[in-house]
Amino acid sequence: MTFDPNARLDPSQVGDRRGRGGGRLGGGAGGPVIAGGGGIGILILIVTLLLGGDPSAILDQSGGGALAPVDSSQTTAQCQTGADANARDDCRIVGFVNSIQKYWTDEFARRGSRYTPAQTILYSGQVQSACGAASSAVGPFYCPADQQVFLDISFFREMKKLGAKGGPFAEAYVVAHEYGHHIQNVLGLLSNSRESGPGSSSVRTELTADCLAGVWAGNAAKTGFLVAPTDAEIAQALDAAAAVGDDRIQQATEGRVSPERWTHGSAAQRQEAFRTGYRTGDMAACDVR
Repeated sequence: MTFDPNARLDPSQVGDRRGRGGGRLGGGAGGPVIAGGGGIGILILIVTLLLGGDPSAILDQSGGGALAPVDSSQTTAQCQTGADANARDDCRIVGFVNSIQKYWTDEFARRGSRYTPAQTILYSGQVQSACGAASSAVGPFYCPADQQVFLDISFFREMKKLGAKGGPFAEAYVVAHEYGHHIQNVLGLLSNSRESGPGSSSVRTELTADCLAGVWAGNAAKTGFLVAPTDAEIAQALDAAAAVGDDRIQQATEGRVSPERWTHGSAAQRQEAFRTGYRTGDMAACDVR
């Protein structure tokens, strides 16, 4: 994924809480967390336990500090240009967020509406949101109560350990998926259903976010932050979408697939939803009505 080196980034769209700790894990009064990563963070924790690894490397239940060294001299405030996004992982997230929000701002305006920006919060280990406290083990998530996306960048390294190929556009897919939930929230369509099954409202909510991520990907170059994704980069996104399919996660953790308990959709469903958005480049093609 190549950013225009001369593009000007807006780091204010990404808050940096890395290294601060997040307090005790517990419920919150702000409402449910929408974990758009598909539960892959929990899968990482389970696999670590099964392989005899140290779960504290992923989830620290004792106090909530940073779980890995964080260079306090580097913050997202330093992410000023596309060249920075090409050079640093955290600046790449800033670039993706800027591009995603530029697209949706323009698209809402084109439709005679107004887009409400959502800040992404980078954290390490644990974080406090209006939806309650959460750890990096839950994966990236969107909290509708404070309209923020929460992301521990280490998630992308852990995702590769499960067989996902990774790559910058896999990261872009994850971020764009979470902003898909924000679009649903802005439109008043974000479901809080606890239904499960391939045709449940929970699955439809997640697949819609996948489709909206594809819509951004199909229009990403128009935002001026990055060049059009190559076929190989789109393959990275599709690989990530498959990795967080309910059937893949169930097979890896339980050795069998139970469709009646799906909440995010199968690998094939998630890939097809992203393809639909990318191919059409139109949010009307997604389940937004």
